This record gives sequence, structure tokens and C-alpha cells, in this order.
Amino acid sequence: MFDSVKNFFKEKFGRRSNGNKAADPAKPAPSPAAAHLPEHGPIDEQGREVLLSVKNVDITFGKGDKAVKAVKNASFDIYKGETFSLVGESGSGKTTIGRAVIRVNPCSAGEIFYKGVRISGKIPHSLDREVIRNVQMVFQDPAASLNERATVEYIVSEGLYNFHLYKDEADRVKKVETIIEEVGLLPEHLTRYPHEFSGGQRQRIGLARAMVMDPELVVADEPISALDVSIRAQVLNLLKKFQKEKGITYLFIAHDLSIVRFISDRIGVIYKGNIVEIAEAEELFNFPMHPYTHSLISAIPIPDPQLEKNKVLYTYDPSIHDYSEDKPELVNIGHDHYVYGNKKEIEGYKALREKGEPIKTIKIVKPGSDTAKKAKKEEKQEPPVSNEPILDAPLHDTGSAWYAVLSFFLPLLGLIAFPIFKAKKYYKNYKACKKGTIIGWSVIGAIIVIFGILLLTTLI
Repeated sequence: MFDSVKNFFKEKFGRRSNGNKAADPAKPAPSPAAAHLPEHGPIDEQGREVLLSVKNVDITFGKGDKAVKAVKNASFDIYKGETFSLVGESGSGKTTIGRAVIRVNPCSAGEIFYKGVRISGKIPHSLDREVIRNVQMVFQDPAASLNERATVEYIVSEGLYNFHLYKDEADRVKKVETIIEEVGLLPEHLTRYPHEFSGGQRQRIGLARAMVMDPELVVADEPISALDVSIRAQVLNLLKKFQKEKGITYLFIAHDLSIVRFISDRIGVIYKGNIVEIAEAEELFNFPMHPYTHSLISAIPIPDPQLEKNKVLYTYDPSIHDYSEDKPELVNIGHDHYVYGNKKEIEGYKALREKGEPIKTIKIVKPGSDTAKKAKKEEKQEPPVSNEPILDAPLHDTGSAWYAVLSFFLPLLGLIAFPIFKAKKYYKNYKACKKGTIIGWSVIGAIIVIFGILLLTTLI
């Protein structure tokens, strides 16, 4: 009797837990995620240890019509002990990728591997703790990233407390005092609060908080952009010092290519969520293949004010690419140099690279020459209009719910309004009016049908 009841519940509820779907014997069950990180990552063809691998990652914010794809099919590897820099203009998706690496931003597609183990998506709790322990982040704004109600000693010690990375209280104090001195502060600063420090000192505290954990990978999200120029070199030298002493690997996020050249081993250039070029630092500066990389390098200021005044900026125009039929992809053109383009563009990039002649990215013209006049005239012209309809939409294209409500109660007015909105490129307003109009006419049609049926019933 007991066995029959047990089998009944096993069959009934066991199937329910599997979504009422029978298992496919031809399809192997997905292997569970590793519970712990290995000591070393996989080795590539050139004998380099791959510490972090980003594979075809998409990151999307929002849902439905309001969804915005911030990162599109991003792929790159970071090798142990190197500094890999991710550069691009504001809003290109640099920080979004960095936050995905530390598991703050979820990936809508693709995977992120650390030492060959997948760390994106749902992973075991033990693995999650190891990732937090081994991957630290230095944030862009030192004021916002520090707890104003906590002392510096607690801020730096918090990771040690959470993972119990000390033998006793004396060992914890020693570790905190050592790291605070290594970043250029004094032990007496430990009893103070973040608001008592300057911006540069706060960033040193943030750096100490990350380094006290002895991480293998540090995501540095524009750690010097909020600092004075005189302080930037000091923080960069600190990062290089820690890398030399502890073998730390950096994912360095920045938009200033002149600084990136100083600190990087390899550089990845990102434009509107797409990785458009990856190469070693000197290779990228000598042979910038993608037009967007060319424009970034040409924007680096020249110390000589007279030369800077006569410099002609190279402006990137996305409309030069025709990706309607021949779709682009990130391809290795040789010399470990990856460029984003279609087949025709890749062939041109390969031919240009095989010549071996460094590409001149800066053009200086003589004052008063025809070239200088032409350059000034081009600078005064309006920038090229984007081909993306959502970017061409007017400022007041809000898609307010009131448009849908009014179109519902006044469907005839909505029928007139939504084609006008579409013609004027008010796409969000057009969708709201169209939705309200369709629902409004549907309700009117339903009322007419019901009234007709009632009328026929009465007459019969």
C-alpha cells in the first residue's frame, strides 16, 4: 500500500518538476557548472594563459519596445599578467562589459569564462564567492563608491571580514596598514571618513580596498578620469607597481587613448556596443585600420598649441559602411590584429597591413592654405545624420500613455494622428496612437456586433 502511494506521488509530482516534458534521450543533459575555479586557466596556441574570455556577449536593458542593446556580440580574451584596455566614447558599452565581468550586469546572450569556467548566468554559490574574491573592481567615481558612514579601516577590511582572510585581529590590522601605506596613505588615516579626503586620496582608498583581497583580475573602470592631471600619473604608477609585484591582470576601461597607450599591453576599441578593433598597443597606434579607431587617435591633443591649432581632425562617419547584404564580423588580419568589417573591407585592411607602412593619423596644415580653409568649413557643417531611426526621432517623442487613451476614446482622431506621427518620425507616439486606435475600433466593432445580435433576437 505504501509503495503504491509513493509511486503515485513520484510519477505525478516528479513530472511536474520537469515542466511536464519528457526527457529527450538523444539530447544529453546540460553539464552542471563547476563549483570551484581551477588553479590555472586554459593555454592558447601561443602558450598564453587565458584568464578571462568574453564570448559573443549581448547585454540588453529594458524589455519590448523600450529594450536597448548596449553591447552586441562582444568577444575578446584577456591573458594572465597583461593589461587589456577597452576604449571608446561615452555610452559605447565599456562600463557595461566591465560590470558584466563582476556579475552585476546579466548577459542576454553569450557567455563569460574565468579560467575556463563559465561565470555568467546562474552559477553555484561556492563559485560565486570565489569569483568575488578573485575579481575586484576600482570604480570611476571614488566619492560614490565609498561608504560615507564607515571609517577607512572598515572600508578596506570589509572584504577581509566577509572571506575571513586573516589569522587573527593583529594579522588583519597589519594587512590593512600595509596596503594603506602601499597606496600612499598613512595608518592614521584609517580612523577617518571618506568625506575628509580629496578625490585622489579617495581613489587610493578604493584601490586599497581592491588590492587587500589579493585579486587575480582587477576591472579598473576609468579610475583616473575624475582626478586632477597631476594625480593621474601617480595612480597609474600605483597600478603598474601592483601589477609588477603581484602579477595582477587588468581590464582597464578608459576613453583617453594617450593614457591607454602608456599602460596597456593590448587594446580593444568599442563603438556603440560593437568591438571594432583589437590589437597590441603599438600595433594599434601604428596601424589603426578601422575608421573609428583612426578618429579616436586623431583626437589626441598635441602638446604644442600651434600644431594643435593647425591639426585637422578625422571625423568618423558610420554611413561609409554598407552592411545591408555583406554582414560584418571581427576577423584576424594577421599580427594578432582583429578588425570588424565585411569581406570587402577585411580584404582592404589585410592589403593595407601587409604593406607594413605605418598609417599617418595626424594631419597638420599650414595656416591660410586651401586645405585649412576646407577643414574649417567642414568643421562648421552639421554632423552626419545617423541612419538609425530611433536616434533621428524628435525630442518630444515620448510615447506617453495619454496618446493611447485618447486614441481609444476617439479612434477616428487616432486614425488620423498615428500616420502623421509616423511621417514626422515620432515613432513612440505613433505606436501609442496606433495601439489605442486598434483597441478603440475593436471595442466599437464588438459593441455593434452585440447590438446587432440583440436587435435580431428582439425582432425574431
